[in-house]
Amino acid sequence: MAWIRTIDQESAEGLLASVYKAAVARAGRVFNILKIQSLNPPVLQSSMAQYLSIMYKPSPLSRAQRELIATVVSRANNCHY
Repeated sequence: MAWIRTIDQESAEGLLASVYKAAVARAGRVFNILKIQSLNPPVLQSSMAQYLSIMYKPSPLSRAQRELIATVVSRANNCHY
């Protein structure tokens, strides 16, 4: 298994701490998919902005349809995210 250095919640400062705090408010925890981007907080912040836009902003697809697409793609890729 690959190993990627990450910054945990207790060590997070500045922008990273803010992104982690928002993740906890949104999902109740900081998932590893976010932690693997922790060494570059601006990229993590941009990634989260893109995700939130795709999943929550107005779209011809319903929120449920978007979640279903994400679930099917994750399953096809054998990824639990």
